[in-house]
Formats: sequence, structure tokens, C-alpha cells
Amino acid sequence: MNKPLISESEFAPLLSPRFGYRITAIVGLLAVLVIAISLSGRLLGENLARAGHTSSRETFDIFIGQDHLRLPANVIRFESQRATGMAERVDLYLTWPALDGYTDATRHLFNDVDQPERLIFVQIAQSTMSRDMSGRLEPIYRHVLEGKPLAGPAGLTRYDAKPRSSYAGEVFFTAARPERPPFVLRCLLPESPATPTSADCQRDVHIGKDLSILYRFSAKLLPEWQAIDAAMERFIRDRRVP
Repeated sequence: MNKPLISESEFAPLLSPRFGYRITAIVGLLAVLVIAISLSGRLLGENLARAGHTSSRETFDIFIGQDHLRLPANVIRFESQRATGMAERVDLYLTWPALDGYTDATRHLFNDVDQPERLIFVQIAQSTMSRDMSGRLEPIYRHVLEGKPLAGPAGLTRYDAKPRSSYAGEVFFTAARPERPPFVLRCLLPESPATPTSADCQRDVHIGKDLSILYRFSAKLLPEWQAIDAAMERFIRDRRVP
């Protein structure tokens, strides 16, 4: 009997059905993994872009000393402080002049160091001194100021601190206010007007039962000192719960 020239095994499929199913399953799994990595990468990118910021307007009741504040999450600077309860202090950041917190529309303002005048930083804590900055002018600051005052922006009077005092290098701005204590502001002015920061100047005021409000802003905003001071007081008073 003659042997066939071609064996039956040569007509068998190169890939068995079982092996084909395995290949299909592996390809499907890889596709799922690619989609998952793409989605997780997008979420990670968004989280990195936020860098701890939140656009949530969920409100928190924060108790500092004898005062009760109700604040939305997006004005609270640090994630660890976004909680209801007792606190030693709370740090805020606000857009100027809107005095709003972080939003998707204003994200660029919180990440752009070239626009320091668009943000104001606020620290709220229990008062530890009997006088705020206005009250410290005569008993403390007056002794460390150089004798000759200079004209400052928007009606402010400028004084340089004495070189050998603990305030050396600082500049003080004052202004008289009818039926109110004088306005007082401390600044570390940038060497160049082109290099301001968002914390060149600072002022603290007492508000409420026992709150000390310290706010900082760019030297570029000095001409707007009256509007800023009034806005800060109004912002805090509006968020105090009686």
C-alpha cells in the first residue's frame, strides 16, 4: 500500500481553537489595561494640576477660640484644615478683587507666580496680643522708625525702620482715619518693582470676639490699601456665625 504524499497532520490548523481563545483574551485584557492606564493618568494629571486645591464649595464650621466661622472649602488653603471642628488657626487664599476661592475658571491665578497681585493670603487665629497692628504704632513701632517720613502711594505715609532695630529692612506705611485708629502696614519691598511677591506687605487686625486676622498681599496693590482693608474686614464679618 502506497503512503500518501502529504500527511493528514499537514492539513491540521496551525492554531488550535483553545490557543486562539487565549490570544483573544490576552488582547482584550491588554486593551482594558490601556484604557485603565489612560483614565488613571488623566485623573492623576488633574490631581497634580490642582496641587491640593479644591473647587468644592462645601462649607465647614470652624471654631477658633470664642469665634465661629463658616467657610467654603475652596477658600481654605490647606487640605488638612478643611474640616468642621475646633482649630488653632485656618489659612485662606482669595482672588483679588473678587475675594473668591479656587475655581476651575481661576485655576491659572493660583499657579501663576507672575501675577502675585491677583491673590491675597489670610491667616485667622486666636488673638495672642492685646493690640493689633494699628494699636502697636505708638507704643512699639514709633520707636523703631526713622525720623523723616516720606510720601507713599494713595495717601499713605512711609517710614523706614532703623537699620539697627529688629525691623531692619522693613518699611512701614501709615494713614490717619477719621474716628478710627490709624492704618498701619508693614512691608518688605522688592528690590525691583518687577519682582514683587504675593506677600510683600502684611497687616493684622482684631475682629470678632477674639480673632486676629493677618493678611498679606503684593506691593503692587499698595494703591488699593483702603479697598483691601475694608474688603478684608467685611469678608470675615460676613462669615462669622453669631
